[in-house]
Amino acid sequence: MSKDLNLSISQELEKRVKLRNDMYSPFAAKDYNALRRKNALDSESVYRTPFIVDIDRIIHNLFYNRYVDKTQVFSLYKNDDITRRGSHIQFVSRIARTIGVALGLNLDLIEAISLGHDIGHTPFGHKGEEYLNAKYHQHTGRYFNHNVHSVRVLDKITLSNLTLQTLDGILCHNGEKPIDEYRPVKVYDFSELDQKIEKCFVEPNYSATLIPCTLEGCVVRISDIIAYLGKDRQDTFKALGKDFGNNIYKEKNRDIIKEVTDSIISNSLDKDYIKIDKAVYQKMLYLMQENYQVIYHNPKIMKSYEEVIKPMFDMMYEKFLFDLKDNDCNSYIYKHHIEYAYIEQNYKNAGIDFNNELHCNDVVADYIASMTDDYFIEMFYKLFPDTQYKIQYISYFEE
Repeated sequence: MSKDLNLSISQELEKRVKLRNDMYSPFAAKDYNALRRKNALDSESVYRTPFIVDIDRIIHNLFYNRYVDKTQVFSLYKNDDITRRGSHIQFVSRIARTIGVALGLNLDLIEAISLGHDIGHTPFGHKGEEYLNAKYHQHTGRYFNHNVHSVRVLDKITLSNLTLQTLDGILCHNGEKPIDEYRPVKVYDFSELDQKIEKCFVEPNYSATLIPCTLEGCVVRISDIIAYLGKDRQDTFKALGKDFGNNIYKEKNRDIIKEVTDSIISNSLDKDYIKIDKAVYQKMLYLMQENYQVIYHNPKIMKSYEEVIKPMFDMMYEKFLFDLKDNDCNSYIYKHHIEYAYIEQNYKNAGIDFNNELHCNDVVADYIASMTDDYFIEMFYKLFPDTQYKIQYISYFEE
């Protein structure tokens, strides 16, 4: 009887999954079209559909916990109300799923892309990415991009065996400037994915030109921008106070989210593309330009990054590169990274050769990108106790 009951439940669940896929928009990604490098029959089941498996593999990934202590813009402020990357990915997921529900898209795929899209991000936000890229490029002539590195973390370093659709959405999310219409490219294969990744390494602006192969990926890409556009302004108000923050706080985060979300849904319903109307799109461009002027390029905010964080990146990169080439197994790049949680075996499986100059630089970039802000700082002072570079936090009680 138990066997018959289980079979009956299984058949009912199969019917429900099929019904759910049939109810999606005709332009949505279907569970049965999911592609992997290797099959996942041991993980997938009638109720753990392919993109649910991806979600589980991402949130249980070794590097997922590190989202919590990677900052966005304001890295040197002791203020628990300022956004960390762990909150950002949830904001992206929530906004994207709201749009996805309205458009009849695959919410599991949306969630998988959202939760994984920044897992390869550096400490200290985009300034950290800029500094790591500069050192990596100096040594290799290649480019470091956090979206590419997120795919590397999930596909190579931790061998998570995610679907092509999820990896593609993660790879293609990196569009700092919005566009008014996103038309998915045709779903392709892993060979082409690898070719796209390689082009990101060798062509300086190629990464930002990529468009996802699913509507779900397109929704996450624009939701990423929506999630930080107003939130960074909100954080500026909290970090720098009313006298400074009022310059941009007149546009409330919740209003920005609602206005852009409404525009996307109104212009994209039953379409095979994602579109924003002209007026809202122009407003997004204006708000983003204002963010760059008032926040991202503001000397008051960025001074500590340039004077302190950048040389710390430079010194740590050179130190770990030397240790790796010197086969120093007592170095923290071995003890806290290569020998940590199966990564060494995964590197071997991927053909990483520590006698290869490029591979050594790849592993150093892997390690530094994996660090949280606090770990990075503590590691630096462990390595260079007599350094002239001192981190000065804005405390909870500083007026």
